[in-house]
This record gives sequence, structure tokens and C-alpha cells, in this order.
Amino acid sequence: MSAVAMLAVVSGCGLLGGSEEKPTEAAAPGKVEKAKIKLGLLPILDVASVHVAIKKEYFKQEGLEVEVQYLQGGAAAIPGLINGELDIAFGNYVSFFTAESKEAAKAADGLKLVSDGYQAKAEMFLILAKANSPIKSPKDLEGKTIAINTFKNIAELTAKATLEANDVDPSKVTFKEFPFPDMEAAVENGLVDAAFMVEPFISRAQRNSGQITVMDAASGPTADIPIAGYASSGKFVKDNPNTVAAFQRAMAKGQRDAADRPTVEPLLVEYAKVDKETASLVHFGEFPTTLDATRLQRVAGLMRTYGLLEKDFDVKPMLATQSGS
Repeated sequence: MSAVAMLAVVSGCGLLGGSEEKPTEAAAPGKVEKAKIKLGLLPILDVASVHVAIKKEYFKQEGLEVEVQYLQGGAAAIPGLINGELDIAFGNYVSFFTAESKEAAKAADGLKLVSDGYQAKAEMFLILAKANSPIKSPKDLEGKTIAINTFKNIAELTAKATLEANDVDPSKVTFKEFPFPDMEAAVENGLVDAAFMVEPFISRAQRNSGQITVMDAASGPTADIPIAGYASSGKFVKDNPNTVAAFQRAMAKGQRDAADRPTVEPLLVEYAKVDKETASLVHFGEFPTTLDATRLQRVAGLMRTYGLLEKDFDVKPMLATQSGS
């Protein structure tokens, strides 16, 4: 999938089609203020819960229609949230915390986290190199160039933390931006020495090109780290409390069901554009059903350590009121 295709706006309902559960009476305590919401996503495994919720009509049952807009990274969603082009967006916590720590986010009453999204497990955040590359271990990455999807995000943070844990000076590694779907080719064509990939692109690169694992960036100091969630602007949350609550209820169900491989694998073929065999090989992370300030604070602590935050940052004020499922 090209970067242009990733940025195209597509209808989530039209993309997936079908239904497994009949709509029920509106579950929300109040009518949603905005029935059609624009949701920014990446074409990666991490957002499987949204596609499950669309497929099973959890959003529809809550009176919501979701229009999906694909982005290159979580950082790309933030301007859209601030200027109102997006209502809610998936993004990594590093990008959200960075934005909230700066004055720009204040224009929309800041950013609010409305749903957790994804948490790391082993082998789902990997730095890969070509099959015949001399790069075999983390130490071999010193002086090399690594592809990441966007700068100053969860990929850069976890890469730096795990490089340092493996006695590699992060300042001696160069990062270069590439969309996730383009990373396999960038490695094969020598545009970079290695690439920081997520699923399903890890499994695709291993299967198609025989690329090898150099380092697991969700290990050691970053094991089980919260990766990403869904955010909105403070203004949208304040003006649309019933809409946000409806989204949260639908997402809690989607997050719960996304842990089931047979449910997710066919959806990966559709929205991430990988074949069935690759979808069957992907390594799943965790899909938490509630936001927890203590867990998220760990990300902010690492950001402070590696210079991605200039001062201590409390994540608790960013958490929107959570609706029960």
C-alpha cells in the first residue's frame, strides 16, 4: 500500500461490510451529539479492535457511524484533532504526550485520551535487517540507519531505550522516516540498513524477503509498555459527551474481541492488505479495555529519561471520563 493510498479517506463500514450481531436499542444514556465521526487510524494490527467493532456493528448499536481516515503515524493525527478535521484518532502515547506538553494543543482545550488501544508483548516491535545483512545483533546497529514511521514517537523511544540496554549509544544511530508499508522495500533496496516494524509488516517482511530480527524493541526496559490509544480534543469531549461515551462502550467491546485471532485475521487481510498466510503468523500484543494512569505514566517517565519531554509530565489530567461497556 502506498503512502497516498494510506492517506485516502475510506468508509470503515464499506471497507469491511457484513454484520455478526443485530443492532439493539440505543444503549447510550443520552442521544449522541454527532452520529458520524471521523476516526484517524493506521493500517496496522494495533487498530484491529476498531474494525472488529465496525464488523460486529458495535458502533452502530451505539448510534454511531465511523468514517476512517488512514494516517502515516500518530503524530500526523494531532493537527487534525486540534483543527477539528478528525474527531478521534489512534496514536502512540509518545506523540500524544509530546503534543499535550506544548502550547499548540491548548488551542483545542488540549488532548484527551478516550480509550486505550494497544500494549506491547514480545516480538511485535522488531528491528529487522536483510537476510544477508552483516547486521546480526543490536551492537551492529551502531553507525547505521533505521527506518521508523515518524520521528519522536513510541518507535523512536523504545528503540533508543533498548539500544542503550544493549550497550549501543542511541546518538550513533540515524533514524529515517518511512511509512510502515514501505519499510520492507526500503530495507531490501538499501535505502536504510534496518527498519523498526510492527505487525502485520513484520510477518510480511519475514515471509516475503526472509528479513531477520536484529532487536526486539519491546524487551528489557520497554517490556509490556503501553503503546497507543485513542485521543480526541478537549473541546470535542466537552461538546460531545454522549458521543464519546458511545465510542468508549463500542471500543471496550472491540478491544475485548480483538484478542481472538480467528476474528482478527480476516480483517487484517482487508484493511492492512496482507495475505491470509501472513495474517496467520502475526504476533499479537494486548488490547486493554480500560485506561490506567499508572501504566501510562511509565511512558512519560521513559520520555523524560530520553529527552522527549523537557520536564516531568502527569498523564492523569489527559484521561477522559470512562464509560462502562
